[in-house]
Amino acid sequence: MPVDPYILLLLGTVGLAALLPARGTAADVASGASTAAIAFLFFLYGARLSTREAVEGLKHWRLHTTVLACTFVVFPLLGLAARGLVPTLLTGPLYTGLLFLTLVPSTIQSSIAFTSIARGNVPAAICAGSFSSLAGIVVTPLLAAALLGNSGGGFSANSLVRIVLQLLVPFLAGQVLRRWIGGFVTRHKKVLGLVDRGSILLVVYTAFSEGMVQGIWHQVSAVRLAGLLVVEAVLLAVMLALTWYGGKALGFGREDRIAIQFAGSKKSLASGLPMASVLFGAHASLAVLPLMLFHQMQLMVCAVIAKRRARDPERPAVTPESAAGTRTAVGTGTRSG
Repeated sequence: MPVDPYILLLLGTVGLAALLPARGTAADVASGASTAAIAFLFFLYGARLSTREAVEGLKHWRLHTTVLACTFVVFPLLGLAARGLVPTLLTGPLYTGLLFLTLVPSTIQSSIAFTSIARGNVPAAICAGSFSSLAGIVVTPLLAAALLGNSGGGFSANSLVRIVLQLLVPFLAGQVLRRWIGGFVTRHKKVLGLVDRGSILLVVYTAFSEGMVQGIWHQVSAVRLAGLLVVEAVLLAVMLALTWYGGKALGFGREDRIAIQFAGSKKSLASGLPMASVLFGAHASLAVLPLMLFHQMQLMVCAVIAKRRARDPERPAVTPESAAGTRTAVGTGTRSG
């Protein structure tokens, strides 16, 4: 079970913020740099997304609708149900972070990687992750406004305006300029990938510095963190089961079910951290803690599942009876396994 090296960098950044938090003028500089980094991050997201590929992926609309429903309907409903665990297992701030975790979009890179390892429908995973990330720029803030209200510590209508200015506008600018810079972005994707990750590290440092200065970490104990891990483990297990067996109930083939499971059960750290910084401000450190823990947990568990799926025996040849069922699924995104 892998430990994501990037998680180690994130934890190191949290440790740096704990030992040397930005204060005064340094905090203002870090905040301004973090805002610029978030805008640039979403500009790159827009420049990378191929409109042609997105339109081509619409042929699998049933699969994408299923993944979006898991990400933005089922996950939030489970998050709301977890409200009953306060204050037994979770504190109010930790629950707010857990609920925010259920609102962010799905991942792209890890969904594709695990789908490929498990011999699933990789093109569908690419499109599903892309659609989820794109929808999340709008849907996540709207869901946060509806479900979190002022519990995020300063969330208001101004936060929606900031989301539009810091996330949506740069993303759309990247889409508009893709015609001229798309080739450059593709050729230098490794270098720009480092820029992505560096930007997120800066966001984490700024958020946790603000949390340290305000002393909010005194609200978290080891027992509460253990409770949070248990809740997140149950949440992940439920979503993995629902996406796999729900896909079967909806008539999807093996390859599509794999894509649905890995794209529909994950949450994006790359998208969630910048959004939390915009939405929660000084309270972002506690808000992103559940997301950081869930991210590592999903990588470890899904790595095991993907390897087991890869060892599944090849499906038998399609019989006339099953072929008839397959023909009815043409154009719906369902692929026979």
